[in-house]
Amino acid sequence: MMTLSYIDPIAFELGPISVRWYGIIIAMGILLGYFIAQASVIRIGFHQDTLVDIIFWSAIFGFIVARIYFVIFQWPYYVQHPIEIPMIWQGGIAIHGGLIGGFVTGIIICKQKNINPFQIGDVIAPSMILGQGIGRWGNFMNHEAHGGTVSKSFLENLHIPDFIINNMYIDGKYYQPTFLYESIWDVLGFVILILLRKHLRIGDTFCLYLIWYSIGRFFVEGMRTDSLMLAGDIRIAQLMSIILIIIGVVIMIVRRVKYEAPRYKAVGPLSWPSKEVK
Repeated sequence: MMTLSYIDPIAFELGPISVRWYGIIIAMGILLGYFIAQASVIRIGFHQDTLVDIIFWSAIFGFIVARIYFVIFQWPYYVQHPIEIPMIWQGGIAIHGGLIGGFVTGIIICKQKNINPFQIGDVIAPSMILGQGIGRWGNFMNHEAHGGTVSKSFLENLHIPDFIINNMYIDGKYYQPTFLYESIWDVLGFVILILLRKHLRIGDTFCLYLIWYSIGRFFVEGMRTDSLMLAGDIRIAQLMSIILIIIGVVIMIVRRVKYEAPRYKAVGPLSWPSKEVK
């Protein structure tokens, strides 16, 4: 009889409280991203506390909006189970919702502190995509965000570790590890953004993040079986990916036409965009 090393989504229990791997991994992604971004913001010349408010409040409101976003597009279920709406630790958050909540919050705080949001965006972008890549392993632990059914030999031919293959055996079937595809894409994006950032103009790194992440998400989403749907066969994440690619490209073009933005490595802290050199 075949024995599978199935990973329990619950890491440990503290009395009546079950601490899930999902939450632990998400927290690890945020913390690692913070420390990487913190090193960059200090190197530029900002005060060491500059990112604290931005990341803290963006993370909080990002999670709230990410959950609201998910619940809205799963409303037929949650209207029948309203008690489960706040149970974010069980999974069920939408990254695009988190991006919307986090971006809006970050822009508001930058305006209040008279900080250039494009420069901060360049600082945070590599950390964000790395955190997203790490966060996908939380989906792996929750046995979600996977693709359609495949054979065990298909997974073995991918030359991935046995613990991944075993944990993709869900309810008697093997599934496509789409979480892994997106995680690898995101980590590769992190490396690329870090290597290119010092050569790019202010705002370009953030825009490239939007473009890179969205391209990968568009194709991976097409393989998933648990996508949030808008209508018919329209996957919300794919639609949002197209929108973000367009936004990233347009911002890069407009800023090159309208501003003479300095290179990321060539300047210290910049103020709100109204004071950029035209």
